[in-house]
Amino acid sequence: MAEQDVSAGQLLLAEYQSVKDEQKARIGFRDNLLYVTLAVVAAVIAAAAQAEQTSMLLALPPVCVVLGWTYLVNDEKISAVGRYVRAELGPRLAELTGADVAFRWEYYHRGDAGRMTRKVVQCVVDLLAFCVVPLAALVVYWGGGQVAAGLLVLSLVEAGAVVGLGVFIVRYALPFGSGGGSAGGGGAS
Repeated sequence: MAEQDVSAGQLLLAEYQSVKDEQKARIGFRDNLLYVTLAVVAAVIAAAAQAEQTSMLLALPPVCVVLGWTYLVNDEKISAVGRYVRAELGPRLAELTGADVAFRWEYYHRGDAGRMTRKVVQCVVDLLAFCVVPLAALVVYWGGGQVAAGLLVLSLVEAGAVVGLGVFIVRYALPFGSGGGSAGGGGAS
């Protein structure tokens, strides 16, 4: 097998393609988590309404917390790829080629006028999908009149987990535009 010469630039471009492929896969997975969350919420609400059992709503908080945390972790990795390209790969390739900047899109799309508004709206959507809905389910359960002592304790633990997730979502989103992901300014949105 003959050896091929591979330049540093070719290696950087190959690495760029690899991390962008990972970013693209994570974006698809992350975005599908919102659809899965909506489907689960609809199914649980329909089942609870049909069975007239508000206690069934206690399934929503753990599901929303798991899906929301998975969403947030993937969003952070998507943003990390963008930061890596801007801070490491781009400057190294620009230095090799003598260009001012490599991978201009990685910088360009972050400066549009509507970006901040999108980040705020995305944070609100994330909070609605993963926190407000399960908290509303808990309020409905608590107000339903059939609150058992054990389930009350469980529901309070669930409320704490949902609020904790909400804190992470907001912390990740702030300050908007300096390091977070879809809710805070990451590499792919």
